[in-house]
Amino acid sequence: MLVIREIMNCKPGKVRPLVEKFKTLNALGVKYKQPQMRIMTDFAAEQYWTVVAEMEVADLGEFERMMRMEGMSDEDSKKLQEVMSDYHDLVDHGRREIYKLEA
Repeated sequence: MLVIREIMNCKPGKVRPLVEKFKTLNALGVKYKQPQMRIMTDFAAEQYWTVVAEMEVADLGEFERMMRMEGMSDEDSKKLQEVMSDYHDLVDHGRREIYKLEA
């Protein structure tokens, strides 16, 4: 089992719009039996305006299939692309962390 964290450091005032995008992404993913994401904002972090989306997957293959949107209808795929199309305008920088769940 792997834990994947998408860590985004937002521009000032852009946390809430990014959280809403991740909520929409999460709702679409649940429809296709993808892992539920935990969406978190900083209470205290290295940098202000941080959003973390965290999920658990069985292996990297599962994650890669999710990233390719395999099995998603054309309509939902377009919706996803529309929702996430301008997220770069909200984010200053980000990174992905992948951990092996040991216990």
